[in-house]
Amino acid sequence: MAHRPTKSRIALGDRLAPAVSFVVAVQAVAAVFFIGDALADIRNAGPSPHIVIEAVIALALLAGVAVGALQVRRMWMEGRRRQAALAVAAGALSEVVAQRFRDWRLTPAEADVTVFALKGFDVAEIAVLRGSAAGTVRAQLARVYEKAGVNSRSALAILFLDDLMTTPVMSPEAS
Repeated sequence: MAHRPTKSRIALGDRLAPAVSFVVAVQAVAAVFFIGDALADIRNAGPSPHIVIEAVIALALLAGVAVGALQVRRMWMEGRRRQAALAVAAGALSEVVAQRFRDWRLTPAEADVTVFALKGFDVAEIAVLRGSAAGTVRAQLARVYEKAGVNSRSALAILFLDDLMTTPVMSPEAS
């Protein structure tokens, strides 16, 4: 059975990310201080086993900072992905659609035509519903496809279906 994060786990991850970011920042300051100190010691007293060990430890701390920063970035990205998935799972498809429309910078007319197209209306029906010519609807759909980076109504629908799918679908041949 696949592990599914609960809402409380997601919230905990969201609360931990700033704390981890703070720790990484403190580590970065410490790493810069210790590297500077080791370089000053080498410049003043020359290399000695003690100073070399300090320098290696400071470099290890710097490596830890890099790994910590990557981890913080991963946590933020995972949190955003989970929030988007949770919004869809909570029935917020209309918000997902609205966000896509904003991302694509659709005009209100293009957004209306897109909603009708996603609901399965054909061009003639959309034209009647909107009180416009079929050619206008076709032109609006063409602009929507261009803005969405697709070339058909089915490809447009798949963009939204992908937002709803949380697990891969096995093909009949794989069964």
